[in-house]
This record gives sequence, C-alpha cells and structure tokens, in this order.
Amino acid sequence: MKVIKNLNSKKILSLFWKQDGSPYFKAKGIAVGVFSGCFPFFGLQTLLGIFLAKLVNGNLVLAALGTWISNPLTYIPLYLFNFKVGSLILRNKLETISNSQLSGQDLWNQGWNFTSKLLLGSCLVGIFMGVTIGSLTFYFYNQKLDNKLQ
Repeated sequence: MKVIKNLNSKKILSLFWKQDGSPYFKAKGIAVGVFSGCFPFFGLQTLLGIFLAKLVNGNLVLAALGTWISNPLTYIPLYLFNFKVGSLILRNKLETISNSQLSGQDLWNQGWNFTSKLLLGSCLVGIFMGVTIGSLTFYFYNQKLDNKLQ
C-alpha cells in the first residue's frame, strides 16, 4: 500500500524516461500498449499490450504504461468514439425491434451489430493512436538521445 501512496506523476514520468533500449524499441512498446488500451477488454488490456510488445520486440514496461490511455476517466468517451468510428465505417443501421417481436436471433444480431462496430472502431482508433503516440515517443526519445550526445 505504501508503494501506491508514493506513486505520483513525477515517478511515472521518471519510469517512462529511464527505460533501456533504442528509441525505436521504446516506441514500439508504447505504440502496442496504446493500441491495446483502445479495446474494451477490461482487465486484459495490459496482458494484451505486453503480449504484443513481446511479439514486436518492444519495451514491455512502456507497453503496460501505454494501456493506461483507457482508465475510468476515459472509458466512456473513448469507447463511444470507437463505436462511432465503427458505425461510420460499417454504415449499417440498427433496426428498432419492439419487445413483443424480440426473438433470440434478433437479440443476437443486435449484439453482434454493436460488438462489430465497437471492435472495428477500437482497432482503427487503436492503430491511429498507437502510430501517432509511438511516433511522438520515438521523436522525444531521439531528441533526448541527441541532447545526451552533444
């Protein structure tokens, strides 16, 4: 419990800057972490980020930190945005079904319709945000490396 109390933004930023490896190695880690954090797999995002970081040979700690893009403050706006992106791409309208007409198959179709939009949107937003934040991370680590060499 004492560790949690002493964890603040300066320590997290310090953890971010003190990672070993090349800027590219670090950027891959943060990029796959952010990508994983865009999916609504509560409790599994960090594991997914670390798994993907191992696959692409990225920084594991930064992958875990990258998943923090989704947190209790950002869940609703992020997943609503992801759903809207998926809806825009799929362009299939939800048909309204009255309760008297609702069958098991209709319920399944509505659930799949919602899930497919959310997952497609999460994937597209995750790719965009992962590439963007990964690129920024690469740039900042390169700047830090250049400053050390001068």
